[in-house]
Amino acid sequence: MKKLTLLFLLISFMAQAQQITWPGNKKAVIILTYDDALNSQLNVAVPQLDAAHLTATFFLTGNLTNETIPRWRALSVNGYELANHTLYHPCLSGTVKGNPANAAENYTVYTIVREIASMNTLLNAVDGKTARTYAYPCTETTVGGVSYVDSLRKSGLIKYARIGGDENAVVTDFKNLNPLLVPAWGMHGNNTGAELIAFVKKVQEKGGMGVFMFHGIGGDYITTPAAAHQELLNYLQKHGDEIWVTTFQQAMDYIKQVNK
Repeated sequence: MKKLTLLFLLISFMAQAQQITWPGNKKAVIILTYDDALNSQLNVAVPQLDAAHLTATFFLTGNLTNETIPRWRALSVNGYELANHTLYHPCLSGTVKGNPANAAENYTVYTIVREIASMNTLLNAVDGKTARTYAYPCTETTVGGVSYVDSLRKSGLIKYARIGGDENAVVTDFKNLNPLLVPAWGMHGNNTGAELIAFVKKVQEKGGMGVFMFHGIGGDYITTPAAAHQELLNYLQKHGDEIWVTTFQQAMDYIKQVNK
């Protein structure tokens, strides 16, 4: 009986992991995402990505300047995705100490949705695009103690949204994946190249999708060392025949199409 149960679980797992055939018969998909529109992303991560011929998604806040806007616009032209991370990055004051006006407990569902709409408008002025994805600031899906996930869905402002997760955040159940609650592994800072590659290997083994959530690369905060980031890109480039590295929106569009 135990053997039959184990066999059933194995078959169920395999069926779940094989729901999707990735483009080009790839075995897995990896999505590289970077939060908060940081200078180290422009100065370190992007040159590394360009050299490896890989793409990524940048979740931008309103922290844009006259100097950086042309650089972000150029990234969009070159195939990178510019995505919404709100104007002011509201988080619970117990999570991040900052301007009290931006404390998530002082927001309402109306004010957060309005802010997301305004950020969409700013991003449209940067890249001319209208379809947009989103990342919840501090991975928090509530403001003022109320979830705004359903209101975000009803607003039609966002196609897909990313939340948080750990090194086990490998997506394999695509039929039941909530497009507004897509898990990602958030870096804690000072992650090693070996740790980053281990996550990719886990995604490969399961034939699923893995989303990285980076902040600083070789600088700024929650910093992933530039060398570790480079090791990850080297691995992805070396295994390009097996791994589809794409943007968050492109991957989710593909999953949506397959699930029709």
